[in-house]
Amino acid sequence: MRNKSVLILALAFTLGLSSKTASATTHADSFDPVEYVNPLVGTQSSFELSTGNTYPAIALPWGMNFWMPQTGKMGDGWAYVYTANKIRGFKQTHQPSPWINDYGQFAIMPVTGQPEFDQDKRASWFSHKAEIAKPYYYRAYLAEHDVVTEITPTERAAMFRFTFPQTDSSYVVIDALDKGSYIKILPEQNKIIGYTTKNSGGVPANFKNYFVVIFDKPFTYEYTFADGSLKNEKEQQANHVGAVIGFKTGKGEKVHAKVASSFISFDQAELNLKELGNNSFDEVAAKGKQAWNQVLGKVQVEGGSLDQYRTFYSCMYRSLLFPRKFYEIDARGNVVHYSPYNGEVLPGYMYTDTGFWDTFRCLFPFVNLMFPSVGKQMQEGLINTYKESGFFPEWASPGHRGCMVGNNSASILVDAYMKGVKVDDLKTLYEGLIHGTENVHPKVSSTGRLGHEYYNKLGYVPYDVKINENAARTLEYAYDDWCIYQLAKDLKRPKKEIELFAKRAMNYKNLFDKESKLMRGRNQDGTFQSPFSPLKWGDAFTEGNSWHYTWSVFHDPQGLIDLMGGKQGFITMLDSVFSVPPIFDDSYYGGVIHEIREMQIMNMGNYAHGNQPIQHMIYMYNYAGEPWKAQYWLREVMNRMYTCQADGYCGDEDNGQTSAWYVFSALGFYPVCPGTDEYVMGAPLFKKATITFENGNKLVINAPENNDANRYIESMTFNGKNYTKNYVKHFDLLKGGVIDMKMSDTPNKNRGVNPEDFPYSFSVNEKKKR
Repeated sequence: MRNKSVLILALAFTLGLSSKTASATTHADSFDPVEYVNPLVGTQSSFELSTGNTYPAIALPWGMNFWMPQTGKMGDGWAYVYTANKIRGFKQTHQPSPWINDYGQFAIMPVTGQPEFDQDKRASWFSHKAEIAKPYYYRAYLAEHDVVTEITPTERAAMFRFTFPQTDSSYVVIDALDKGSYIKILPEQNKIIGYTTKNSGGVPANFKNYFVVIFDKPFTYEYTFADGSLKNEKEQQANHVGAVIGFKTGKGEKVHAKVASSFISFDQAELNLKELGNNSFDEVAAKGKQAWNQVLGKVQVEGGSLDQYRTFYSCMYRSLLFPRKFYEIDARGNVVHYSPYNGEVLPGYMYTDTGFWDTFRCLFPFVNLMFPSVGKQMQEGLINTYKESGFFPEWASPGHRGCMVGNNSASILVDAYMKGVKVDDLKTLYEGLIHGTENVHPKVSSTGRLGHEYYNKLGYVPYDVKINENAARTLEYAYDDWCIYQLAKDLKRPKKEIELFAKRAMNYKNLFDKESKLMRGRNQDGTFQSPFSPLKWGDAFTEGNSWHYTWSVFHDPQGLIDLMGGKQGFITMLDSVFSVPPIFDDSYYGGVIHEIREMQIMNMGNYAHGNQPIQHMIYMYNYAGEPWKAQYWLREVMNRMYTCQADGYCGDEDNGQTSAWYVFSALGFYPVCPGTDEYVMGAPLFKKATITFENGNKLVINAPENNDANRYIESMTFNGKNYTKNYVKHFDLLKGGVIDMKMSDTPNKNRGVNPEDFPYSFSVNEKKKR
């Protein structure tokens, strides 16, 4: 495709008359990034094999509520899969992952002929050929009911537009789902109110999601359901309730429904409904499109193929969904939230639905770089979480959830602080970080530090004390301790305290096995686990093996290089990840988990990009003076493991982490070690990228010779000065300017090879300062 400055192919949503829908338009001088986004990327997934495990989130950036077409049965984590052929309803969802499942959910479904409430009986065949999915707009044709359903969202509300056939029996089902629900029809107001309590954990006993639905057409049919029985009553409370309202419609008649919800009260749901104002459906959609273009437009890429644009902006869209807002605006305009930790309504921000084990790596650094004002709200929300529960979260949905390992809230908080995204209450922040190093949540063992007693005494979590995934915990705790060290030093804490965390930051060395040159579980008596297979998934590690986790020394790659015998030994081990066949030992799990299968089928050796532990590994070539190998393999991963189709990922997308990896990598740099002020260099995917920071400054990255063959950096200048370093600094980027790269089809093996060109390593940089 020609340079995008000459020709931009954009899909434009045509707004105006209510009968208009999306259409393809060519613009020579417009920039419309949201039209490159495909929300269906990653939806061709299953329990056995993930190509993203996503669903089409029809939402605004970081919106409190998402909407989605529901193909799966009630309670199924795989609520929308591309291979399905029936829609059961259109669901308000807060699901961050099929493995975590959903909460605060209810469904709306138009039907004709009979007032069917049962999810299977009301389901309708549909086709992707008659489906339009945009972040701000969704449309599907329900063939068995001859109804077109359209949805457009705000942050806490949405508008539906149903186009019915000519019939005396048009209906809309409101399904409050099971596990305890309430519904009431208010016919004089064309209104239905209700609440749902259905959740998969992480909520207090008083949890409810209150909703309100208002139609623009009077009801001629008003019935409720309670536990499978049709009732001629206006109000129901039972395990599973819902409402069916109906009316006579003419051919092509459009009926609108305004919907909003609240975790606080019915009154607050009514306030949230005001987000729609007096806008028409098309006006709401236009505002939604504008909201997405405002955030996606902060990065403009040029000089790529159409599929590359689609992949880039689809990934950026996924990077702007989680963590979601869990706060609301009360009648006085104050920011308030229902606490998923203690059940109270309290002042201040709250964000949720993210797992830090995944997202500390580059999702949160992306927010800190591009959207620091939003990042500060997220950080203030974390302070509130600590105040309300006694712990920072590690996996929240909406409250503490038992999932994954590590104490990576330390990374999330410290990276933001070091990037200038600072909370007001630093005293509480530091107190909470220290508390997390010495405690574990009494009910959720993945929150705090499981095994902290052993770790703080021995310098590692032993293999033989019945704490699973102990080596993974040790490696992540050591990095997290380095993060705390960084903050303690900046806050000028007592020297003894600073030195304690500096010492613990080196605990990764306690697991290094000189024989295999890999990380290995270690017993309480100091001996290594035996037998040891570096290809064994799980056991001492988390959803990976030793080949994947050995590189989890984000803060001190030079220390790892030294353990491996120097740069050449380190490079050989990096190379081996790609040359070791994709063989595995799945005995810990008793079968092949999807993460293993995704590694096996990608034809890239034992490199397992479909899961997070190894996603930074390619960038580590920069620390040993061979940046051209990083440039080669990064392009391979972008080309081979990401697409803009329904099977577009090579594993779980995971709340924006795997997407943000692509966004960073396509721009040419990546935050290997959150908590530093550095990004490690790769090489850009596009001929040009223009980044507009929140401070108004622009950074232009030029690589005019870039193409699939010319993937190597021959030379680089930053604001006109020759630049040989294998990293760029955060605050230098924020000043804006121009990076010019000359690209080549052969590696420049004389650039970035000197120690002064290498990125930060704790054991090197801190020695220089002392």
